[in-house]
Order: sequence, then structure tokens, then C-alpha cells
Amino acid sequence: MGDKPPGFRGSRSWIGCVEASLCLDHFGGPQGRLCHVPRGAGLQGELERLYSHFAGGGGPVMVGGDADARSKALLGVCLGPGTEAYVLVLDPHCWGAPKNPSELQAAGWVGWREVSTAFDPNSFYNLCLTSCNSKKQLPTLD
Repeated sequence: MGDKPPGFRGSRSWIGCVEASLCLDHFGGPQGRLCHVPRGAGLQGELERLYSHFAGGGGPVMVGGDADARSKALLGVCLGPGTEAYVLVLDPHCWGAPKNPSELQAAGWVGWREVSTAFDPNSFYNLCLTSCNSKKQLPTLD
């Protein structure tokens, strides 16, 4: 796409949520809307946006941070009483075909995590909220 130095292609360097959003746009995938959260502690303030995203049929949310370099994908939000809140986190490094959903949970690939402990309060985060609507239309068969 031309946004990286020549040595990037074929390297083992990682891309972040901003680059993932650019790739989705460039290759006609789902639309990716970016949301920057200056500190992980501020994620509490984004829970309503995340809840609305998923309730409206939004797709997975890619998450990248600086001090917290563990990439994550959010698949859902559960708002409890008071300030209690959970996110359904998928480790994007998951691979293979599990026999059943409980196998994914037992292996730690997916699970509900308290928002207060799932994110480093001192790390910034970029969220890429994906939607099923693509700007580029695929050809239809007549």
C-alpha cells in the first residue's frame, strides 16, 4: 500500500490497528472505524460505544496498545450493575479447528474479562471497530 519502508514487506514486523484499518479500506473489506483511547483506564468511558457497536450488528473490534503489546479482539460487552463491566476477548493468535467452544475457553483463547483488569491503565489503545458494510461492492451474479 506504500505506507511502509521497502524492507517491511516479507519481514516479521507487526502492524497495528491503524494499519489494519487502512488494509481493510484498501482491499475492500469491512469498514474499520478507529477510536483512540489515551489511557486504558479510559476504556470505561467507551463501554457504551462498544455496547452500541455490538448491539447494532458490528463485527469484532481489533485492539492494539503501546505498553500493553498483547493484541486482542473484542467480540462482545456485558454491562453489569454499577461500574461492573466485562468484555469478551479473543486472542487473535488462535489457530486450528476446536472441537467445541468450551475447548477454546479452556485453552484461554477466548473468555470474559473484567474491563478493569483486561487493559493496562497506563497504556494507550487504538480500537478498530469493524462493520459488515463494505464500501466496495462485490460483483453480483446475474
